[in-house]
Amino acid sequence: MQVDLLKRAFVDLPGRQVHLRQGGEGPPLVMLHASPGASAQLAPLARQLAKTRRVIAPDTPGHGDSPVLSVAQPEMADYAGALIELLDAMELETVDLYGSHTGAAIAAETALLAPERVGKIVLDGFGLFSPEERDEYLARYTPSLTPDLNGAYLQTAFMFLRDQLVYWPWYGRTATHLHGGTLPPPEALHRWLVEVLKAAETYHLAYGAAFRYPGAERLPMIGHPVLALARPNDPLLPHTRAAADLLPNAKYVALASDGGDPWGSDPAAVIEAFLATD
Repeated sequence: MQVDLLKRAFVDLPGRQVHLRQGGEGPPLVMLHASPGASAQLAPLARQLAKTRRVIAPDTPGHGDSPVLSVAQPEMADYAGALIELLDAMELETVDLYGSHTGAAIAAETALLAPERVGKIVLDGFGLFSPEERDEYLARYTPSLTPDLNGAYLQTAFMFLRDQLVYWPWYGRTATHLHGGTLPPPEALHRWLVEVLKAAETYHLAYGAAFRYPGAERLPMIGHPVLALARPNDPLLPHTRAAADLLPNAKYVALASDGGDPWGSDPAAVIEAFLATD
């Protein structure tokens, strides 16, 4: 029987808890998931990286099994501050950071708020949204998933997740909005849906913070070594390439399709090599 390298745990903070997955030994790497979802979506990559690192993957506030922040409209600084609170509670002085999409914005802002606490940064897809994109996505990207007696919110949630794997933005649903993605097995989509439904009425908050985040202003102030990478079918690939150009000390890697996975080659080896360099 294979032993899972990741274990689930809760960390108590003043007034709230954080649910996380962790495992492995070595230099600590904190992994921050994309929206919508939770740390469960990072588990396959985290298990690979946990072979050589101590990996900590929290459900960010208002996602999975971590309660929402007590802020009506949290911004990236609030999510970064919450992460720093977690590092304090776990007595982690310095960590490397991995972030995907929304998690990448949290990682970037954490490096700015507490630069001495961060070593290296991996940005796996980073959004740089124009004012027009920001306003459109704030208005349209996060459908209401408030429970109703007809159960219509369940269908809305399922289609929201399914369609964003194929279209960008997900509500485009025309040939011009196809980004080349493919659908996963139904079981994988179901697991993702379950995690999102835990945060049905709060998941939109982090999306809003990500869409409003002034990345073009903030990224040039990050002096840490950064690996920016993107999969070939990631709709944020051009944003990520532009983000790398704004960072003073960044390396950009476009993950090529390996023929088996249309989303691109496994990033674990690229991430491990970057983290291992002096």
